[in-house]
Amino acid sequence: MDQSVIGLDVFFLLVGAILVFSMHGGFAFLELGTVRSKNQVNAMVKIIVDFAFSTLAYFFVGYWIAYGVSFFAGAAELSGAAGGFAPQGLSLVKFFFLATFAAAVPAIISGGIAERAKFWPQVATAALIVGLIYPLSEGIVWNGNYGIQAWLKSALGAPFHDFAGSIVVHAAGGGLALAAVLMLGARTGRYGPHGRPFLPSSIPWLGLGTWMLCIGWFGFNVMSAQSTAAVSGLVALNSLLAMAGGIVAAAIAGKADPGFVHNGALAGLVAVCAGSDVMHPLGALVVGAVAGVIFVRGFSFTQERLKIDDVLGVWPLHGLCGLWGGVAAGIFGLTQLGGMGGVSPLVQIIGSVSVAAYAFLAGLALYALGRRFVGIRLSDEQQRRGADLAIHSIGAMPEEF
Repeated sequence: MDQSVIGLDVFFLLVGAILVFSMHGGFAFLELGTVRSKNQVNAMVKIIVDFAFSTLAYFFVGYWIAYGVSFFAGAAELSGAAGGFAPQGLSLVKFFFLATFAAAVPAIISGGIAERAKFWPQVATAALIVGLIYPLSEGIVWNGNYGIQAWLKSALGAPFHDFAGSIVVHAAGGGLALAAVLMLGARTGRYGPHGRPFLPSSIPWLGLGTWMLCIGWFGFNVMSAQSTAAVSGLVALNSLLAMAGGIVAAAIAGKADPGFVHNGALAGLVAVCAGSDVMHPLGALVVGAVAGVIFVRGFSFTQERLKIDDVLGVWPLHGLCGLWGGVAAGIFGLTQLGGMGGVSPLVQIIGSVSVAAYAFLAGLALYALGRRFVGIRLSDEQQRRGADLAIHSIGAMPEEF
């Protein structure tokens, strides 16, 4: 019976890992459809190569920093024959699952810096982020490292709650992306006396990316329970209603613009991650709807008022909506609002702001060093030619050239 339960957990978590892995295809197609056609190949190659290097960095360094687990042991021990690893490779699929989360951070950054980032410096930066920067905050929140969660519970009544990564993954990824965008500067021709907005290359590809992300997101959220004994249908329903709320709010606030509508779904899902296991479904609906408006208003304000060239709007989508989700978990998770309880609004504010600020400052330092010593930006001529030809020597439609 124990073997059956463990085997079921292995399968459960493996399905979750595959679903989150499929989201990386969604990241690729969302970026591919949003950038200009001369940068489509770069979007696809960048996402898959970033994933590979991120996986290696997490395997050799990052997972050890976050969870104190090293894989330098025999295959029998890794599979559970000796102490330290769960039977039937359960510990290994847990790594696979969490590695797909970690690799989502460079995928988020990729959308912000699209069309003007050098290829190999960005790949190296992605590996450093997943190997060193991301695991520090991940380990504090999800593994209780350094006693910070215990101190918060003792001093303020509750630990910081982030069930599926509104803060650990999304706000951190958004903060790192904002730092990268600021260090890179705007794309050639985007602003200035003769500057102009650049239209997406393919709305259908953009839409496909969103659909792939939305489907995979139910693995991202629901399977964050990491066992069949802990899984809850409440997480699935809350994710569904937050997504619907984000779509409806973005469609209204964005006047049915297809980019806003499709990203509205993602905004709702980003925001509900943190509290999807403790909110009432009506609370999740409100959280998603607010996130949809945050994205629409935040995207326009960032792009046009602040003139920050965040191509896919990853700072408002992942950064601001992630921050809102972290704080909202401390509001709509309260029993007074129909939630499950066990959360503190003050702790949620402190934790959310702290992790986002840490990621932003770490990103500023990392990308500033890269700009100073390596160079992270394509030249104006390379940007005019397009990253596809400048980096990969082939366009998205080779027969047309």
